[in-house]
Amino acid sequence: MSGAAPAPVCLRDLEPLVADRLEAGPLGYFAGGAGDERTLADNEAAFARRRLLPRVLVDVEGVTTRTTVLGTEIALPVIVAPVALQKMAHPDGEPGMARAAAGAGTVMTVSTLATATPREVAEAAPGAPRWFQLYVLKDRAVTHALVDEAVDCGYDALVVTVDAPRAGRRERDLRTGFAVPPGIDMPGVSAAAGHSAGLTPAGFFSLVDPSLTWKDLERLVDAVELPVLVKGIHAPADARLAIQHGAAGVVVSNHGGRQLDGVPAGIDLLEPVAQEVAGEVEVLVDGGVRRGSDVLKALALGARAVLVGRPLLWGLAWDGEAGARWVLETLRAEIELDLMLLGAAAPGAVSRAHVL
Repeated sequence: MSGAAPAPVCLRDLEPLVADRLEAGPLGYFAGGAGDERTLADNEAAFARRRLLPRVLVDVEGVTTRTTVLGTEIALPVIVAPVALQKMAHPDGEPGMARAAAGAGTVMTVSTLATATPREVAEAAPGAPRWFQLYVLKDRAVTHALVDEAVDCGYDALVVTVDAPRAGRRERDLRTGFAVPPGIDMPGVSAAAGHSAGLTPAGFFSLVDPSLTWKDLERLVDAVELPVLVKGIHAPADARLAIQHGAAGVVVSNHGGRQLDGVPAGIDLLEPVAQEVAGEVEVLVDGGVRRGSDVLKALALGARAVLVGRPLLWGLAWDGEAGARWVLETLRAEIELDLMLLGAAAPGAVSRAHVL
């Protein structure tokens, strides 16, 4: 059709494709970072600083992108990261994202700030693997209710975010005066605050318990039968403490550059953490993944898999469930090709020797 926008070819095509479809407030909320956004930019730039080193004359005729995370087989080493307020991007929201993840054969991580309940997301993709991301709130009754619903609905793990006792200074939100639009509800937040519409990021984070300590994590681990991953690890010493207090895995993450501006990129934090806990628990990483080759770099530096957030949100904004599925399938195809060209027949065959 004359004048129609060209179809995306890669993940980077999506953000400009949807930029004029979203209001300034939601667009800035999803795209922005903290402060001068140096960490936000560096999350992507850091991947470009790494170089892959292929090995040749390796049998890659039967290359596969399949792997396992926490014992669950997934079709590619990419997990859907927890992203808030998905119905603000598209009416399909989290249920559509869950169906996309299930169709692509991977794990969906549902945010505490979801615009659907854990049960609604579970019912959208019955039998699919899914994790629940948890902010520990001052109102422990609400926190326990969220956890109980996730357990009752068959979620496979809890992902506790620990790097956000308060929201970072997200200046795009300040410039647009961003608040959750009317008609958009976050059921978990409404249970704690009495409402969602009109809530600002700072307003939500005022509900989060800033007094949380490792002892609280240990109590949570002891109270639930699900594995607990700790998301927001920067320092190797904190990865060690996470294991000592019962974590089943750690997610190396700077919250997409949205918390403390000036911290290193996720990929630059990964290797020291992976070396500290090698073989004891699985290590995941997020932040800045835009290519299958980025995924391979993360695997080479010690990650079991990566979490992807913004590109999937842009895919959802572009074409709902189908757009999110396109992102995952595009990454899977890139990973498959890149594994062949790297000389690795599977994600588990990628090693430190494959990256400079």
